[in-house]
Amino acid sequence: MRVLVISDIHANYTALQAVLKDAGQVDETWCLGDLVGYGPDPNAAVEEIRDIPNLTCMLGNHDVAVTGRMSFETFNGDARRSLVYHEKVMTADNMDFLRSLPTTAKVCGDATLAHGSPREPLWEYILNTLSARINFDYFGTPWCFVGHSHIQCMFALDEKSNHVALDQTKPDKTIKLRPKLILNPGSVGQPRDRDPRAAYAIYETESRTWTPRRVMYNIAEVQERIRSSGLPEKHAARLAEGW
Repeated sequence: MRVLVISDIHANYTALQAVLKDAGQVDETWCLGDLVGYGPDPNAAVEEIRDIPNLTCMLGNHDVAVTGRMSFETFNGDARRSLVYHEKVMTADNMDFLRSLPTTAKVCGDATLAHGSPREPLWEYILNTLSARINFDYFGTPWCFVGHSHIQCMFALDEKSNHVALDQTKPDKTIKLRPKLILNPGSVGQPRDRDPRAAYAIYETESRTWTPRRVMYNIAEVQERIRSSGLPEKHAARLAEGW
């Protein structure tokens, strides 16, 4: 089975379209959350996700907040401004879709899916080998797929030595999966690993492989919509550099 793994769309409809086109035909799509926040197109992004066949979608922290189940005060000022805007413009149907998404980690075959981490699915970032090592104890599958950090990477646990290694995965370089791994497909709509291209991954269940991918999209067009919507300039500027 060929699975498209995406995360952190963040209301960037143009980037999402580019990823879906670049990925081509897949059997399933697994979305790790944060459909909204930061970007200019919350309704278009959510509707595009809703229309994907054979979809498994997790809930992200921005998704929780915009539906009223988390205080906006837990976010920084710029993020709050975007959430306030999204709360005002999002349709009832799209809000209902977000409310229907699971808040806990989900097992799909050999993989555990979570937005932030298997230990704290909504909020915890896995950014270093220490946080990764703690989280290896919180899933029983051979590997876990997470988003939230917007960084395309992989953590590998050597169970004999109890050593965790961090690898910055390379686009189009296929990884043969083995226990035990935590993998991040990166962010579709707001990468933060100094590569502005939209990020995603292809997971092949039979061959047990993971292929990180990147694709260009019209960043200037999205920046213009961010600015015309009155959203923070920071959220427009960072798209061009991937930070």
